[in-house]
Amino acid sequence: EDQSDRGGPVSLGCVKRILVADDDKRLADLVRRYLENAGFSVTVAHDGRKALDIARGRQPDLVILDLMMPELDGWDVCRILRAESDVPIIMLTARSTEDDMLLGLDLGADDYITKPFSPREVVARVRTVLRRSGAGEGEPERMIWSIGKLEVDAHRHEARLEGDYLDVTPREFAVLRVLAAAPGKAFSRSELISEAFGFDYDGMERTVDAYIRSLRKKLDDDSEQPAYIETVYGVGYRMIDR
Repeated sequence: EDQSDRGGPVSLGCVKRILVADDDKRLADLVRRYLENAGFSVTVAHDGRKALDIARGRQPDLVILDLMMPELDGWDVCRILRAESDVPIIMLTARSTEDDMLLGLDLGADDYITKPFSPREVVARVRTVLRRSGAGEGEPERMIWSIGKLEVDAHRHEARLEGDYLDVTPREFAVLRVLAAAPGKAFSRSELISEAFGFDYDGMERTVDAYIRSLRKKLDDDSEQPAYIETVYGVGYRMIDR
């Protein structure tokens, strides 16, 4: 089988370190070989505790994390890593229900790949997530958007209303950031998914409505007379430009 990746190494200025954590040794080795052929440096772990130790010690540029592992499962590893760092995380799992996916994303995962998959797809997703996160490109420019009494700080991943910190999940913040960066622009649900998360939720566009409802509640925003997030009927949503 041809294990080369014709797309070539990701162009981020230096070799990126990837941690692959999966208790399926054959699958982990296959993913490792594809990633190495694409120009990445790869370390493999076969249980969650070892993966956590490696991530803390070697500080990889991205973690590919299987959910069902011994010692610590992927949920716990993701939760701990996200509390300690902003390392990009791609979840790799045979569990493909909507609830599982949303839980993983709300824990802070950046992408979600379900088994079975093509190793080439993994390589492509790694490239996409690294570029989106800006890994290896130095300190990103700080971006802050102010809309009325709302402030959205993309660099700090924080939102504040009248100076008070808003307790938003990573997925809610991603949606809020897209809207705040383009006030007045109407986004369809599919556009919000693509812009906020960098990949498609097949058949899951209705989850955007749930994020919007939660954001409105936290913003104390009346959907009938919104001060921040407005419904554009037949299209989607937009941040009110004022």
